[in-house]
Amino acid sequence: MSSELTDLCRYPIVQAPMAGGVSSPELVGAVAEAGALGFLAAGYKTTDGMYNEIKHVRRLTGRPFGVNLFMPQPALADPSAVEVYCQQLAGEALWYETPLGDPDTSGDDGYEAKVAILLEDPVPAVSFTFGCPTRDTLDAFAKAGTYTIVTVTSAEEAQCAQWAGADALCVQGVEAGGHQSTHRDDPQADNTGIGLLSLVTQVRETVQLPVIAAGGMMRGSQIAGALAAGADAAQLGTAFLICPESGAHPVHKQSLTNPLFVRTALTRAFSGRPARGLVNRFITEHGPYAPAAYPQVHYVTSGLRKAAARTGDAQGMALWAGQGHRMARELPAGELIELLAAELEAARVAVSGRSAE
Repeated sequence: MSSELTDLCRYPIVQAPMAGGVSSPELVGAVAEAGALGFLAAGYKTTDGMYNEIKHVRRLTGRPFGVNLFMPQPALADPSAVEVYCQQLAGEALWYETPLGDPDTSGDDGYEAKVAILLEDPVPAVSFTFGCPTRDTLDAFAKAGTYTIVTVTSAEEAQCAQWAGADALCVQGVEAGGHQSTHRDDPQADNTGIGLLSLVTQVRETVQLPVIAAGGMMRGSQIAGALAAGADAAQLGTAFLICPESGAHPVHKQSLTNPLFVRTALTRAFSGRPARGLVNRFITEHGPYAPAAYPQVHYVTSGLRKAAARTGDAQGMALWAGQGHRMARELPAGELIELLAAELEAARVAVSGRSAE
């Protein structure tokens, strides 16, 4: 693990920032206290909401933690395609007795205001999703003493992040749950992507920045595999979804190991951007027709998702999950960190033992 990451966490384990309330202050605080690096998700929150959560985490722990920001998205969506999708969702609106949301809600997620707050009152680490900040922004964070991490899904994106001045990369393989953090949303690449270990190797051979591997990992032995491939640390999200400190909806937590949900898929059905979730009725019926329109589709379906959650209807919820979701373990976050660290050490010992033979 690089020296900068060592300063942030004792174990080479990062808790992924999961938007929508999953990465609660309680989860981040518990992860930090256990010796890993926890991340708040500022996506879809107001600036005040983000700052209140930062203050909450600071009351829970004095250890380092991070905040994740969504990059502003260009206005590339075809309004007519969004309108056609809204017409297709009319039956869902009737079923859940809730209107569709406004697709013209702002797509910048309050980015500039959130950056200003984080520069005025810095946190130890800030990561970025859906793009790369400008050099000026990354330089400003460096001057504030904040460690910056840019999420990438290709060697080309890794190069751009290195040129812009990022401190580290979160390298996201196609196995990862939730949104694919591509810097450019390519409508022709919905079901394509690079597996984590291959991607880590490609990035390692392209840039010199520390690498945090992300994608489908649920066990310490998998973390060991990512480190052996060249990563400095591993980021896990789905593994923490089922923790009691997680803010995930109870139905979401139960669905991870429910035998009704046997596979995941990348879909635009809920947000207009490829994201990996448990395959349910909504994804099956609407995924093939959802346009490349983020965040417009996200806002259109927001009320539907909330209504499904209120009624406990897993078939209408966005059940984001990585490919390893069946291996989820219902443990407090601190115990999960300790178990992952023990499994990682056991895997390392096993490899060193085989090497000595």
